[in-house]
Amino acid sequence: MHHDHPILVIGATGKTGARITRLLQARGETVRPGARNAAIPFDWDDDSTWAPALDGVKAAYVSYFPDLAFPGAAEKIEALSALARDMGTGRLVLLSGRGETHAKACEDIIRNAGVDYTLVRCSWFAQNFSEGYLRDPVLGGMLALPAGTVREPIVDVDDIAEVAAAALTEDRHSGELYEITGPRLLSFAEAAEELAQVTGRPVHYRPITLEQFHAAMTAIGGSFIADVFTHVCEEALDGRNEWLGDGVQRALGREPTDFTEFCRRAAASGAWASAA
Repeated sequence: MHHDHPILVIGATGKTGARITRLLQARGETVRPGARNAAIPFDWDDDSTWAPALDGVKAAYVSYFPDLAFPGAAEKIEALSALARDMGTGRLVLLSGRGETHAKACEDIIRNAGVDYTLVRCSWFAQNFSEGYLRDPVLGGMLALPAGTVREPIVDVDDIAEVAAAALTEDRHSGELYEITGPRLLSFAEAAEELAQVTGRPVHYRPITLEQFHAAMTAIGGSFIADVFTHVCEEALDGRNEWLGDGVQRALGREPTDFTEFCRRAAASGAWASAA
């Protein structure tokens, strides 16, 4: 792959995209941010923006907001990948989720699109607790999730970004499916205990039913959002993901970052500092 063509990062302002952008720029790559407010805008809801964003790029990072489980996501992934093929894009790197039916369907679309690809299939993001929708509950001292006693190999998004940046720039990741997880399984009660230790404040985990979760999500984002994310939780938090992937080891030749180390770094960076 050559440095004279840009790399498109769709979702360049998101959790993974912002990190990937920084890593690529540090490698001397030219990044084309794929965002609605970018110089060359990209908008999943406006397919007239797709061709200008893909024009001349050598590779593209594909993350679908808000989630591949949303209605219409697969159709958009299929249309984008066909366009990328027709425009000569060198490689597509798809951000996917473990144990999700809709995500698997989108992986298959990319796999069969006639474009070189890498699939990055990820477990639960550690950063959900520090810069996502669970930060406020951590600060409030109560994590209520429909996860029971299920254990999850929580992954540091920095690891995901490093794998994706490698896949976008190195040919040896061609055709690979990487299961990106943390190095150990944690229950959410155990995660809450670790968060309490680093924040210096009580953090408790309360298992709730899917119905209770749906009601809480409806209050936050409405019934449509609640339907989708409840379905994702029903699939991903039923125990099917209680095993460790080796994607970080295979892609980067090192062990993934442990949740304890993530907590320490996030706390040191002020992630849970609040105006008490």
